[in-house]
Amino acid sequence: MRRTDSTTLEYVTSSSQNTRHITLIDPAKQDPNTAANRAMVAVECGSSMIFVGGSTDTPDEIVHATCKAIQEAFELRAFASSQDPSSEEEQWHIPVVLFPGGAHALSPAADAITFMMLMNSSIRRFLVGEQIRGAPYLEKFGVEALPTGYLVCAPGGRVGEVGQAELIQPDQTEQVYSYALTARMFGFKILYLEAGSGAESQVHPGLIEAARSVDNLTLLVGGGIRTPEQAVLASQAGADWVVTGTLTEDAADLEELRTRISSIVNALEG
Repeated sequence: MRRTDSTTLEYVTSSSQNTRHITLIDPAKQDPNTAANRAMVAVECGSSMIFVGGSTDTPDEIVHATCKAIQEAFELRAFASSQDPSSEEEQWHIPVVLFPGGAHALSPAADAITFMMLMNSSIRRFLVGEQIRGAPYLEKFGVEALPTGYLVCAPGGRVGEVGQAELIQPDQTEQVYSYALTARMFGFKILYLEAGSGAESQVHPGLIEAARSVDNLTLLVGGGIRTPEQAVLASQAGADWVVTGTLTEDAADLEELRTRISSIVNALEG
């Protein structure tokens, strides 16, 4: 549901007492209706934002169908909540944000997009090429751009391979600090540290701490986070937002998904 009280960027970068949680839904991993059901469970369990994306080759029609299904589900839940004094309508007024693998994976149904530069890519395509391709469509759609620096850390996974990233190793804290400074000087408001979808290990806390030492950046951390303990580790190191995706995809059913996300959110709030 599109927010009317503030921009999505203001929502994302606003201060919060606790690290907030993002559920990442990959349109390639389920049909739109299933994605919408998973998104609703995520919000019920305390996720504060939904990312749609992940796979590098998902066509835009599938991405759009998924965003549309999630938005429609949220609108219905918001309306139902508005008719029930005991319910919180505002709970359903959270952003649905594109987390694209490229300019092919866009949708006018999204509230915003992480408009990212893969800062440690060795090729032009992910530094500025895909962005140039996608910008005219985003302008036409009226989808808000969230200026985001994106860093792939070891182990990196598929995104590291496709993006031809020079992976940041756990001991390269000074390099992350320099990247974070560069991101701020470019005018990026968000820095995303990524270990890779389904990674065997998460972003090293030392790298998060190094990025956190740079002021005026909202820090997102994802990849390899499957347990409450891992989420808390990222939070304590300085993450403003923790992103999980694989635990959503691997859940056997919605009840298992509910248990998994609740445990992450409760740990971050505790």
